[in-house]
Amino acid sequence: MSFTLAIVGRPNVGKSTLFNRLVGRKLALVDDQPGVTRDLREGDARLMGLHFTVIDTAGLEEITDDSLRGRMRRLTERAVDLADVCLFLIDGRVGVTPSDETFAEILRRKGARVILGVNKAEGRAGDAGALEAWSLGLGEPVRLSAEHGEGMDDLYTALLPFEGEFAAREAENTPVTDVDIPEDSEEEGDESWRPSAVRPLQIAVIGRPNAGKSTLVNRILGQDRMLTGPEAGITRDAISVRSDWMGTPVRIWDTAGMRKKARVVDKLEKLSVADGLRAVRFAEVVVVLLDNDIPFETQDLRIADFAETEGRAVVVAVNKWDLETERQEKLAELKEMFERLLPQLRGAPLVTVSARTGRGMDRLHEAILRAHEVWNRRIPTARLNTWLSAMTEAHPPPAPGGHRLKLRYITQAKTRPPGFVVKCSRPEELPDSYRRYLVNGLRDHFDMPGTPIRLFLRGQGDQNPFRERKFHTPSRLRKHLG
Repeated sequence: MSFTLAIVGRPNVGKSTLFNRLVGRKLALVDDQPGVTRDLREGDARLMGLHFTVIDTAGLEEITDDSLRGRMRRLTERAVDLADVCLFLIDGRVGVTPSDETFAEILRRKGARVILGVNKAEGRAGDAGALEAWSLGLGEPVRLSAEHGEGMDDLYTALLPFEGEFAAREAENTPVTDVDIPEDSEEEGDESWRPSAVRPLQIAVIGRPNAGKSTLVNRILGQDRMLTGPEAGITRDAISVRSDWMGTPVRIWDTAGMRKKARVVDKLEKLSVADGLRAVRFAEVVVVLLDNDIPFETQDLRIADFAETEGRAVVVAVNKWDLETERQEKLAELKEMFERLLPQLRGAPLVTVSARTGRGMDRLHEAILRAHEVWNRRIPTARLNTWLSAMTEAHPPPAPGGHRLKLRYITQAKTRPPGFVVKCSRPEELPDSYRRYLVNGLRDHFDMPGTPIRLFLRGQGDQNPFRERKFHTPSRLRKHLG
């Protein structure tokens, strides 16, 4: 375990740019307008052999009320309390501002261990700001250019003592124990899909703005880790956090609300939506969160269809269930709408929850584990071919042109999601209706409700390397052949 570094400072001083440079990837959204970052984003940083956890925070502002900016400030102050070291950034081109002086005083009152960084200090433009930074009384400033990578060696020198200190502390607190390894240990079946501390279950929560995604993630984490409030569109980044949820190691993504594409015109919102779509591609299980007041709107259907198209296991959760009075009638209506509007997810779990009160979280946890298990399921080839014989006997394939198509063999080629290969004659002539018949049969017979199923058709000659190859006869032979 290494130390944790929180990057703090006024808005638009380059905190997210420095965060991206330290983690080596563009994880945090970066834009010229101030106040882009709102939540806390963690990443594994590496700097010249140093390994530590870095936290990107929202810009500190002189607001302490319950407004959005006030809640952002409290979340940043919490990161300061949790971190081992704070890197306080100022803008070298602007110099020390009254806000910088205020926040430097806050850090001193908290007793935080602070490294003062002067960003945007490349060239002569940052000389004045670097000299002025001494007035903050936080020690020698480190001149940096997060955009160009300058000053990273000086930052390494400033951080190096903390690694040794926390490594020594960790060694003192780590007990030495003897571990008894059983001589005869034998695994029962292939359970490599199960979440573990090394490989947690990857979950993404997606949905329209103001559906309650951040509140749901906070409920799962058991703490107010994500910024929430009545305003729509608070979350901008796709924030991932590791936790232990009811005994299951998880890594959960909170994503920005996704509106209709035609309404997304702002550059920052486009970046936020793209970040959310990328989180879906990283996830194993996607929770599509609906608002109970307006469920299954067109955008909800598009979001759910995108998750299915990406091949993720899908769980549909209806939030704000604590406000519903006619629950039985409403639940029946939701199930009817789900089956009618999302036939491609037939049988997927539909769970009612209240992120505010925590009601239904046990059912959501169970549904996610069940969907993940089905998504990783592998079926023996012998069972598949017995099933295929019964399916073709009950409903024979069509006979285009008077010649009946023959389905000879089926095997499972992949999992995550389950994918099956069928050997047949003239696969290009098999209609989509019969493909759906086979997919639905796989769902029903092998108990795989809701999970995406991929069916690939292969002709008998697909493995023949000489199929459709044209052979050219030499000219001297053509004379003898006439």
